[in-house]
Amino acid sequence: MNTQDEGALELAGYADLLVDLTDRVRQTQFRAARAVNSEVLRLYWSIGRDILDRQQNAGWGSKVVDRLAADLKREFPDQRGWSRRNLLYMRRAAQAWPTETEFVQQAAAQLPWGHLMVILDRLESRDERDWYTARAVQESWSRAVLEHKIKANLRAAIGAAPSNFDSALDSIDSDLARQLVKDPYVFEHLAMVNTRLERDVEQALMDRLQDTLMEFGRGMALVGRQFHLPLGDGEEFIIDLLLFHVEQLRYVVIELKVGPSSPAHVGQLGAYVAAVDGELRRADVHAPTVGILLCTGKGGAAIKYALASTAAPVAVADYQGLPADARAALPSAGELQAVVDAELDHEDRAQQ
Repeated sequence: MNTQDEGALELAGYADLLVDLTDRVRQTQFRAARAVNSEVLRLYWSIGRDILDRQQNAGWGSKVVDRLAADLKREFPDQRGWSRRNLLYMRRAAQAWPTETEFVQQAAAQLPWGHLMVILDRLESRDERDWYTARAVQESWSRAVLEHKIKANLRAAIGAAPSNFDSALDSIDSDLARQLVKDPYVFEHLAMVNTRLERDVEQALMDRLQDTLMEFGRGMALVGRQFHLPLGDGEEFIIDLLLFHVEQLRYVVIELKVGPSSPAHVGQLGAYVAAVDGELRRADVHAPTVGILLCTGKGGAAIKYALASTAAPVAVADYQGLPADARAALPSAGELQAVVDAELDHEDRAQQ
């Protein structure tokens, strides 16, 4: 082997090593950041617990928070977070999770502090707070996404769509499939769409595919739009949206309708689901295919009987978009963050 060949091999080995080391460094940085965040949250919780205990058991009044804020700011002039407002959030965190064990064992200890402020402001019950914190950690929500999910009442929406999953699937698979659907779906980017035409709705969903998939839920991947599924003898089905859930390993057929649902729509979707099951699904690998009929108005008893009459597992849900005037009135996530940062800076300066 000549020197040139040896150099090429050494360079190839070096490149592989560099990729591996870079990945390890980034993973370590991420774990370190997570650990630092967790320690900061435990500190904040403990401060809140001390304030709460002394106010409840030693008769300390509310003015102690102002005094602590001023003294901590003087002791740590280069650190943010010692404003009266932030100390009161620490106290509220200790109220929400009364023991350190409860706080650490819940997902709350893994979220950024700003996320916890949203949780404490927007949600009242411990059950709801734990549910949204767990979901935010699991799906890596930004603070803006967390705000949106709470406003959209995600917890109540999940599994609320009428379906025949209980009869069409076994009990375990039925529970999993129910986690994939909600009612309603809120596609904010449909605000300016002419909803008289289904192709316009479909195009708008594709124009902002990332937002669309986020609303369908974590783990959804797009297989195709207007997906042509050959059936043999020159026949084919054309599916509005075909998705695949990468965690449950199942195809999800989406049928879009502008206007109320009808039994015919349910029957059409059932045929599509059965066809995907027969033509694409690998029974030894994939879970049964499910279908979701998205419409702008669910029927009543007729849809109930239509769901009961089809063997294919399908659900029916409304979809909607924010009205144009409401959407225009909302500030952007960046504008909201700027307001929050300005408020924190103002309070910090006031304590100096």
